[in-house]
Amino acid sequence: MIAAAAIKGPHIDWAALSPILAPLAGSIVVLIVGLMRSRVIRETVVPLLTVAILGAALGLTIWQWDANASIISGALRVDDLALALNGVFLVAALATTVLGWRALAPREAAHGEWFSLVLASAGGMLVLVEAQNLVTLFLGLELLSIPLYVLCASELRRATSLESGLKYLVIGSVGSATLLYGLAFIYGATGSTDLSGIAGALGKTQTTLTDPLFLTGMALVVTGLGFKASVAPFHQWTPDVYEGAPTPITAFMATATKAAALGVFLRLFDVALIDAQDNWAPAVAALAAITIVVGNVGALGQSSVKRILAWSGVAQAGYMLAGVVVSTRLGVQATVFYLAVYLVMNFAAFGVVVARERETSLGDDISALAGLGGSRPLLAWPMTISMLGLAGIPATAGFIGKFNLIQAAVNGEYTWLAVFIVVGSMISLAYYLRIVAVMWMSEAPLRTTAPVMAGGGGEADVEPEVLERDPTLGGPRAAGWEVYLVAVAGGAASLVLGIVPGPLFDLARDAGNALPGLF
Repeated sequence: MIAAAAIKGPHIDWAALSPILAPLAGSIVVLIVGLMRSRVIRETVVPLLTVAILGAALGLTIWQWDANASIISGALRVDDLALALNGVFLVAALATTVLGWRALAPREAAHGEWFSLVLASAGGMLVLVEAQNLVTLFLGLELLSIPLYVLCASELRRATSLESGLKYLVIGSVGSATLLYGLAFIYGATGSTDLSGIAGALGKTQTTLTDPLFLTGMALVVTGLGFKASVAPFHQWTPDVYEGAPTPITAFMATATKAAALGVFLRLFDVALIDAQDNWAPAVAALAAITIVVGNVGALGQSSVKRILAWSGVAQAGYMLAGVVVSTRLGVQATVFYLAVYLVMNFAAFGVVVARERETSLGDDISALAGLGGSRPLLAWPMTISMLGLAGIPATAGFIGKFNLIQAAVNGEYTWLAVFIVVGSMISLAYYLRIVAVMWMSEAPLRTTAPVMAGGGGEADVEPEVLERDPTLGGPRAAGWEVYLVAVAGGAASLVLGIVPGPLFDLARDAGNALPGLF
């Protein structure tokens, strides 16, 4: 019989674990503080506490840079790739918190719960990209997803929000089940749940690479992760869920969730399945090409800005898969760089959408942006820079990011995929420039204050904006300075990183060097 004193738990490096502990423990603290009755605490202290926790987590992430440690018996790997992506998650959560500060969703769902779920989801994303074990990988995926199911439906009095949450729950559950089934097949074929053990089993014998069980598992894993990354043909949920969810949550999903899905793509396929690249790379490259075409074509006929950005996100996922397919350090660097610039470009756009939703009765319709260049240049310029960056126009961060992805694809002998990136970017100009044209070349819509009788002359009240009235104040409801801050900061970063990309290049280079075995 083993003495009780001889039983020891695994050694835990609390310093390396701290970037995960901060948002997860912070989510519990925020939830408890949010239970207090004071309105000031719920509506002001809770968001500020969330911002402080995210700032602390970001500081701990910087502190652990270059740690390169395996923790909790090798279940998690704290390296520069995971920490770089964690920076993306935390900045996205920070911007989401700011956009959601005075939003309707936290008020209806209770502030403590809403902000607590944002923190929990951000923590799950880091668990996912640090996972060195198939079990931990699935745990991180569920910790990421379950809070988002609730957050999508957090505007309880709006039917489209509830529909969004239900659709994401159903489709997300199918994606998670498919991924879990694939992971089980890979375990059955290789006999290991550790990524290093899977890589060792594939390198030891060639028969495993052609084992139908293993190939089926890889296909199911690609399908499951494709649901999370909005990769065609697994993207059908994306426009409806993005349109129906509260806009701050849409922005969070469009940036952080995509970064988490691409991060686990990099770690799983470029580490554990690197020896099977000849099997999975052509299939993933074909999916990338299909995704680029489907995303860009799908955006052309949309009138909702959120749906345009949703279809744009589908196409952008196709661009970023090029960095996964080539399995090189340059590919990893290009993907991480683009995920970072994609974050700032999207939050610039979504910040403007949030502002117009609050200032007008037109919601996220593209007509809400009409005349914005003359009436709201502080919003028009960030949206313009964001659209030009997403289209890949020179002097923006998006151009540098796409150039890196094209270079990685060409160097990795996938020139034809690089051609798809170029052609997809050309198609995207049609809907990105359409938004720019509406802001700068269209006049604000008219409102009729008196009914126009047949054959008569009703009075038309011309307003530069279709303002939504605040019933308590009797006047226009302002968007809030914090919304302008997010939009302007995102637009400025999109421009600065296009002119001075060096510091971000250095971070992406360190992230690429974190994966062993790549050249």
